[in-house]
Amino acid sequence: MEISFIGAGNLAWHLAPALENAGHHINEVYSRQLQHARQLVSNLYDARTHSDLNFADSPSRLFVLAVSDQAIETVCSQLVLPENAILVHTSGGQSLKNLEHWMAIYSDVPIRTGVFYALQTFTRGRSFMAFEGIPLCIEASDPSTEEALVQLGQDISDIVYIVSSEERLTLHISAVFACNFTNHLMALAHDLTVQQGLEFDLLKPLISETFRKGLAVGNPADVQTGPARRSDLVTLDKHLTYLQSQPRLSEMYQVLTESIQQYYATHDL
Repeated sequence: MEISFIGAGNLAWHLAPALENAGHHINEVYSRQLQHARQLVSNLYDARTHSDLNFADSPSRLFVLAVSDQAIETVCSQLVLPENAILVHTSGGQSLKNLEHWMAIYSDVPIRTGVFYALQTFTRGRSFMAFEGIPLCIEASDPSTEEALVQLGQDISDIVYIVSSEERLTLHISAVFACNFTNHLMALAHDLTVQQGLEFDLLKPLISETFRKGLAVGNPADVQTGPARRSDLVTLDKHLTYLQSQPRLSEMYQVLTESIQQYYATHDL
């Protein structure tokens, strides 16, 4: 398939080479930050940078909108595409109906729309990720577009699902808890250890084992440990006393402790 990318950030950095390696052709890359587009293009076979959002003469059939949720409508309002092109966004939180609505308002020609959401965390500039084990969530405005996107997904991944906007929002929120929040908690743990002149590396075996256990069972709740799980009030009080000088951390500690306690108070019945 002939493809163009609008956006050259975290996802595009990995998805464009994956599609190219699967035999698809990346024609153009547009980014507000031209340097990002140039860097992505340098990793592709013969793609070129595109200077604006007018793709009326593009040979591409599929246009991948890999921009932030907040930028999608703004980009759509300026986007010019070939008639009957497929435009997909890659967002976990934006509905397909929004994309359909914006293109109905802003496009002078009929455009097919869809969603091509990769359920993974991506970082621009890192080694290219293999997509075989990354879940791809597909949604489309019509059956033929859905078929095309499913085939595209299966070309790079072994895990392709048809997922509605409502289901995708649930997955996205769950991903924030499982990925973004846990990473932030590790960052806070890092800062606590460093403040006392300790090495964060001391916690890495514990972190590794925690994730290994949690992923090895059907429900991570089955392997929960710690003072909140065992209702060790003496230790909990000692920890909160230690954190008195850091009220934000103390608040977070209390909220998470109460969440664990309430969860098992209900599920242990």
